[in-house]
Amino acid sequence: MTLQTVQVHLTSLADAASALEPLQAIDPQLLLVFGAAPFFSNGALTSLLFERLPQALPIGCSTAGEISAAGVADGRCVITALRFDHTATRAAHAELARMDGSRQAGEALARQLAAADLRAVMVFGPGVDINGSALIDGLVAGIGADVPITGGLAGDGGAFKQTWTLGGEGVSDRGVVAVGFYGAALEFGHGSFGGWAPFGPARKVTRCQDNILYELDGAPALDIYKQYLGEYARDLPASGLLFPFSMLGEDRAAVGLIRTILGIDEAAGSLILAGDIDPNGYLKLMHASTDGLLDGSHAAAEAALKMMRHPQQGLAVLVSCVGRKLAMGGRVDEEVEAVAKVYGEHTPLAGFYSYGEISPFTPGLECKLHNQTMTITYLAEAG
Repeated sequence: MTLQTVQVHLTSLADAASALEPLQAIDPQLLLVFGAAPFFSNGALTSLLFERLPQALPIGCSTAGEISAAGVADGRCVITALRFDHTATRAAHAELARMDGSRQAGEALARQLAAADLRAVMVFGPGVDINGSALIDGLVAGIGADVPITGGLAGDGGAFKQTWTLGGEGVSDRGVVAVGFYGAALEFGHGSFGGWAPFGPARKVTRCQDNILYELDGAPALDIYKQYLGEYARDLPASGLLFPFSMLGEDRAAVGLIRTILGIDEAAGSLILAGDIDPNGYLKLMHASTDGLLDGSHAAAEAALKMMRHPQQGLAVLVSCVGRKLAMGGRVDEEVEAVAKVYGEHTPLAGFYSYGEISPFTPGLECKLHNQTMTITYLAEAG
């Protein structure tokens, strides 16, 4: 048998009870749950999942848009049930009280997941008040760099106020959740590409702390950023999704990481980025064309597929940055279509628009936090 999946779409909590019935047919071990924030905020859906599918581990988060083979939706919840024959799963959970506890949260997840036969990990964290880079560093320190980690940071429709995660402990607005996959039968591919183009001069990072950027070229970072944005500055931090930073090394060469803005501090003149900044590096602004973003999505899909030892029917989990969604506007469905063309009509798709994407660059490289990318995880099971 190969991996079995069943997917349902909820348009409201009112129809949830009847809509969940098809999932029971495969006796699932795992439920991937990606939905708009209202599906998580009152706990009703979670209670229903635990009641109707008590044997299945639910894991997921709130979104800035839901992804399925049908395209991109807003205000819905997509639940995908998975049944493995030879792969075991285990849940992990950690509460993140403060942003500076992000590494400790990753270390706590690692302690719960570490095992000799751990094959891969998917992790979902809050989309606000988190240092995604530090979270990953803590997780990698505990399970080792050889275990691939993918996932993303939750969204709340672009409001950047309160996001939610779902795991074996239930729903939380400060929880970090993960699922470990165990056993040699698992097929696990991943790919992550952007499609953004840099513009303007490289600016030297002259003061930062972890993921907080205080100064560029000796001036307040927020002031410089506002100058570039012009009329878009009045809509910060949301408008920052359209103008992320490319991280450059000390030699001003791109290192392949993009950082987006999660918040601003007017009093300090600082920008709060989704992940760590190189204190000795440079930053350069970026913008995008829709065609460039679509090419990035296609490349991510191909990269994940090439990793599969025995390409076969599986599940593709797409985590794309909300900034890409805003940049593409009415053409956003084309991003999902670009992925579907690679995998074919028989491969189900699930995923969400996020505030940060988690994946290794390429096979053999350590996991990193990405921004403004399309990140794809391909799950299957060898027969």
